[in-house]
Amino acid sequence: MSGDGAEMLARATWSALVEPGDVVAGTVVDLLGAVGALEWVRAAVRSGPDLAGLEERHGPLDDADRRRVAKAVARWAVRLPDCDARRDLEHLDRLGGTLLVPGDARWPSALDDLGSEAPFCVWVRGEPDLGAVLAPSVAVVGSRAATSYGERVAFDLADGLTAEGLCVVSGGAYGIDAAAHRGAVARGGRTLVVLAGGVDRAYPAGNARLLEAVVGAGGALVSEVPPGSLPTKSRFLQRNRLIAAAGRATVVVEAAWRSGAMSTAHHAARLLRPVGAVPGPVTSMASAGCHRLLREGVAVCVTDAAEVRELAGVIGSGLEAAADAARSADGRAARHQDSLDPVSSRVLDALSRRVPTDVDRVASLAGVTVAEARGVVGLLELSGWVVRRGTGWVAVRIATS
Repeated sequence: MSGDGAEMLARATWSALVEPGDVVAGTVVDLLGAVGALEWVRAAVRSGPDLAGLEERHGPLDDADRRRVAKAVARWAVRLPDCDARRDLEHLDRLGGTLLVPGDARWPSALDDLGSEAPFCVWVRGEPDLGAVLAPSVAVVGSRAATSYGERVAFDLADGLTAEGLCVVSGGAYGIDAAAHRGAVARGGRTLVVLAGGVDRAYPAGNARLLEAVVGAGGALVSEVPPGSLPTKSRFLQRNRLIAAAGRATVVVEAAWRSGAMSTAHHAARLLRPVGAVPGPVTSMASAGCHRLLREGVAVCVTDAAEVRELAGVIGSGLEAAADAARSADGRAARHQDSLDPVSSRVLDALSRRVPTDVDRVASLAGVTVAEARGVVGLLELSGWVVRRGTGWVAVRIATS
């Protein structure tokens, strides 16, 4: 078997072997490669984990890490005998689907931002070139128990976004998700449905015709678990991180105080993606989550497709005017650098206004840890001080007086 074929089989096996978002599995695959990591697991199931082999790549493991690895191997051992990547790929082939793995030119590189929580592969029905589809994209999410107001707004947002060539990403659920997908399909635009179960399982079943319409309109159904996999509660929660990563920005149309849409918004914020929220009536519990995101500064206020396009245009464009416009939509006034805490001020000083600087370099210039630099640039973006350009960051505005 060719190296590429072995890699695909290994990654397909990993997607069936572990639950989505398994950080230990992601770390082992990062260290040993998908093929090597799978061989390591098989040996570990037979004779115990070779921790020395991991430490050669990772460095010393503390006792907690050793217990975490041992527990993970025990967990994977239960499922390993039932994993059959060839069978899953044959099933996908009968569906007319495609398996994408990192390194494929069609792979959606935005998912790589998830680090060790990134999917090992994605199973696709519909348009397979996800990299091209998602190049301009926005996630539109919200409550399943949506109001007519929320559904109307979601439909109109998707209609306006796809009219400008953006792909609308959502989860295929009832309510806001379905309204967003319908708005995109009605325009003849592309929309991506990120499923919690296999791409052969329409869930909820009542949206089966809508999901087929998505594929027919040039969009795609995507999952990180093989065909035949059941949508479970934990998979729904993990699915939210993929939706957040896939979009250049995330917009919450309606959300209760605690909901999956709120989870998606917080995933997006952690990934340093812009987050927008649509305001609703102050008396509506369906909008309580949106108002919470606005009040806590996680999201900016958006009310139409033009404002959402503006929000999505900030990330990766580096255009100072777009960043200023997005801040205006949020109603936040410019603040002086003197108002920043010392660490934030040092990080801001380390950034150029023209040349993007990656996080590692920012940490070195500012004299802070990489973790501190990563956290601070995220907060600076939310406050309007910096924007992301490619893999680095640039200062938008420095006011010292």
